Amino acid sequence: MIEGGNIRSMSNFRELLANARAQISEVEAVTLQTRLGDGWVLLDVREPEEFSQGTIPGSILLPRGNLELQIETVIPDKRTPIVVYCAAGVRSILAAHSLGQLGYTNVSSLSGGFEAWKNQGGLWQVPQRLGDAQRRRYHRHLLLPEVGEEGQKKLLNSKVLLLGAGGLGSPIILYLAAAGVGTLGILDMDEVDLSNLQRQIIHTTDSIGKRKVDSASAAVRALNPDIDVITYDCRLDATNIASIIADYDLVVDGTDNFATRYLINDAAIAAHLPVVHGSIYRFEGQVTIFAPPQGPCYRCFQPTPPPSELAPSCSEAGVLGVLPGIIGSLQAAETLKLLLGIGETLVGRLLTYDALTQSLHTYRLERNPNCPSCGGRPSGLVNHPNMKVV
Repeated sequence: MIEGGNIRSMSNFRELLANARAQISEVEAVTLQTRLGDGWVLLDVREPEEFSQGTIPGSILLPRGNLELQIETVIPDKRTPIVVYCAAGVRSILAAHSLGQLGYTNVSSLSGGFEAWKNQGGLWQVPQRLGDAQRRRYHRHLLLPEVGEEGQKKLLNSKVLLLGAGGLGSPIILYLAAAGVGTLGILDMDEVDLSNLQRQIIHTTDSIGKRKVDSASAAVRALNPDIDVITYDCRLDATNIASIIADYDLVVDGTDNFATRYLINDAAIAAHLPVVHGSIYRFEGQVTIFAPPQGPCYRCFQPTPPPSELAPSCSEAGVLGVLPGIIGSLQAAETLKLLLGIGETLVGRLLTYDALTQSLHTYRLERNPNCPSCGGRPSGLVNHPNMKVV
């Protein structure tokens, strides 16, 4: 016997579904297959268990129960063309209707849902899944709509090259490893000295006398076994930089001399890689991202090195031990934003920090149209063998 309340609930649901269907548009799977290149965002409102069994490539997972709470963070522009889909095309109708009520102006539901898509020959894939241990490790990331499971998988599939395992490199390496950046390349040619331990927190007293790349690699393995560490115990120069940076998504510069920074700049331009730059001096530090043509390069910012007496090294001028931790953490944050494609990055902006006054300032950086590296054909590479000039 069917309870009267259940009959009324089913009747109410059918009425709700009919009203929603009358107010939204539906798109057939065959039609959608011809429109995927038109900028449509595919929104999968199924549960994670369904998503893990197969999905349309490029889809954003946002379960129906979280839709109203998270959609404006996931898709902030309400003019974005969206196709919502579920398993059979019912939940997606209700979800599309809800999006319309929230002000989204170009929303359709996939008729027949994911099953119709598969049955009509649409491309689909079984997505990479996070293991149970990974879900626990990165749980705080998974709670962030700007990151979520898809973002975490992006991080796990990313490759970042860290130049320097010293003061700046220490917090950068630790935080990127903790965040789950899947491959970290670490380049440094020094060994750990007692004087390093005042600020280079990735190393310990037991590391004194060891190669910095080995000490840093051991720290990463102890922190997060998910991470693949590639070490380069060598001096970066014109003969090796092109081959070293070739396999990475971006470069993080934790070096401390101008000649190396110019070398990194020119090689990164040739390889079309952004450089997350940081530098420190006594109580002050600065962070920016060099990523032409979206913003300037290092030669735009610093066309020529200053006289040596105006730019002494940390070993000559000293540095507050906590300062590289602050600047390196800012570099790590910018790196994660670039990898995830979120937020407003420091491309074209310079952030400065003064520990004595506890002040932060941001300045606009402009490209130099006559820059020898990024203003046209990069002339700064002519004396660098083994580099491809583009």
